Amino acid sequence: MISLNNITLMRGTQTLIREASVLLSSGQRTGIIGRNGSGKTSLFKALAGEIQLEQGEIEMPNGLRTVSMAQETPASDRTALEFVIDSHAEFRDLERKIQAAEEGHNDALLVRLHAEMEELGAYDIKNKAEQLLSGLGFDTAQFSSTVGEFSGGWRVRLNLAAALMRPSDLLMLDEPTNHLDLEATVWLEQWLRSYRGTILVISHDRTFLDAVIDHVISLEGGSLALYRGNYSAYERQRAERMALQAALYEKQQRRRGEIEDFVRRFKAKASKARQAQSRLKELDRMQDIAPAHADSPFRFSFPAVETDSGYLMQINKLAFGFDKPLVDQVTFSIRGDSRFGLLGFNGSGKSTLLKVLSGSLKQMAGEMIAAKKLRIGYFAQHQVDELDQTATPVATIQALAKKDPTLKATEQVIRDYLGGFDFRGSRVDECIEHFSGGEKARLALAKVAWERPNLLLLDEPTNHLDLEMVHALTVALQEFEGAVVIVSHDRHLLANTVDEFFSIHKGHFAEFDGDLADYERWLARYSEQSSTKPTDNSPLVDNSAADKKAQRQQAAARREQLAPLRKQVKALETEMEKLQSRLAKIEDELGDEAIYAEHNKAKLAERVKEQGSLKAQLDSVEEQWLELQEALEAAL
Repeated sequence: MISLNNITLMRGTQTLIREASVLLSSGQRTGIIGRNGSGKTSLFKALAGEIQLEQGEIEMPNGLRTVSMAQETPASDRTALEFVIDSHAEFRDLERKIQAAEEGHNDALLVRLHAEMEELGAYDIKNKAEQLLSGLGFDTAQFSSTVGEFSGGWRVRLNLAAALMRPSDLLMLDEPTNHLDLEATVWLEQWLRSYRGTILVISHDRTFLDAVIDHVISLEGGSLALYRGNYSAYERQRAERMALQAALYEKQQRRRGEIEDFVRRFKAKASKARQAQSRLKELDRMQDIAPAHADSPFRFSFPAVETDSGYLMQINKLAFGFDKPLVDQVTFSIRGDSRFGLLGFNGSGKSTLLKVLSGSLKQMAGEMIAAKKLRIGYFAQHQVDELDQTATPVATIQALAKKDPTLKATEQVIRDYLGGFDFRGSRVDECIEHFSGGEKARLALAKVAWERPNLLLLDEPTNHLDLEMVHALTVALQEFEGAVVIVSHDRHLLANTVDEFFSIHKGHFAEFDGDLADYERWLARYSEQSSTKPTDNSPLVDNSAADKKAQRQQAAARREQLAPLRKQVKALETEMEKLQSRLAKIEDELGDEAIYAEHNKAKLAERVKEQGSLKAQLDSVEEQWLELQEALEAAL
């Protein structure tokens, strides 16, 4: 049992938490959430005894073994494996004692020390360290690399492995998934599920939180609010509470309407039934929890682009890499309405592909044919690092605005624009060097959005963002009418913004036929196999020496067989568009106050009746469309 009693916590002159109390039970798994700067990390430091409270006390059981994840790792000559094992202080202490006993020829002491080693499970420790490193994405060759050879992101992984290595009763993890890929994130979830102690975790990854936690502590206006359940349960509870606040009701309803419009648009565009069903479930859930985010300080959008399903880029037999190709024979098309997610293990080439598509890295072979209308918006960590630290947010956007004088962007327009990214008041005139990592990431996203791209290339866009900003980004990407290619470990973001997945595995690029749940199942099977051969559901390319002519003949026959089914699907999509168009017109009429006048009673009743009828028809047609899509997909 951990008890926070009437605590007040300050940072400088700012009060982060005021006279708050909360009780954590043994074995409880709690997510700590709140906006950037609300005091989450400071609360962790107070629990670890690193900073003092202004008031109150924190009570913990005697002998509680507390482990927190270090945020910095200085370079050293220790190997990765040694670094992780070093974190198990009790094991290293026994090693030193055994060495001293051997040098002193103290046989009696050696017997006792080896017994302690066995009780500690120490003879398994090297194997455990290797499993932790492997699970977090290190290959075997990297085990012997020194800490100094790793980049900052990989050192964060080393810190995480070291924290998991240490025996603990209370494990505190601050943004553990920030520098992980999707595969390592899934592995970490599984590891934490088997952990027997108490967990406190700060994370902006809602899917990760849902899988790991059973309680939420929300930092709200200087207080600590405890909710039962995972993050989704927290959203529902908060939505119910906030729905009672009349001032937010109108804002909530407007957001609900926006999501409903998006659902209707998506149903008409979705290309695969399995993807459609997965996506629609996520979107329907987002409607239910929308009120929980009605008071978010973030409200931005990517500027409107001309809606066009034509080609933006054609990629033919592309090879890319550095000294030698990471991947070759990459062929696919990006249309104006494409929404792709890239899957694959760390180092497979996902980020490198985005660099090549953006033009910041030259391909090694193949061609990329870009449409004249193509405008690329590319976001990656180096955009954050390359911000002019001496500039202000206003000056940063002003510099972009000068490149396109047709925008006629006044300073007030720029300030209003930055307000959507929660840069307000005097903050927009402060130097970027004083900003947190999350604030810099927000500003880098603001730069990308300002340039009105019709193709967004996003490499881990949620790193350093808090949950509210991730939610706002998800909403903005839903509303964006251009093309999107995303690399992200955030499954909620992918599930709500992506229609199709491609995988890169062992040098091969291919479409992945399934949703994220299918990919997680494939990962689980793949990790269990000692063989590297793909399973039936593997996202790999079939490289067998099949008879190409026979394959083409079979494909032609299959197309002919499926033609009637495709025709029915197309007819239903046309009917959906007509029903949606008529429904939109009626809803516009119902939004006009004049229709509620006394002399329009009959017209109002007629429109309400037609609205109900159209919605019923639309539901029926959509259900038929999904059934036919399933049949079509099953036949492919």
